[in-house]
Amino acid sequence: MQQLRVHGVPVTQTRTAAFRQLVLQAPAPVVAQALGYHPGTAASGTWNR
Repeated sequence: MQQLRVHGVPVTQTRTAAFRQLVLQAPAPVVAQALGYHPGTAASGTWNR
């Protein structure tokens, strides 16, 4: 992380952007499990449409 900061890469914003992109691309049950939610909860509502 120090090397990235030395070169001017915003580490926190970069990590947040990477997580956001992963959440947008990954299936809802996978994201739910990674965040500690029950996959059935994440698959209901607008995500399963």
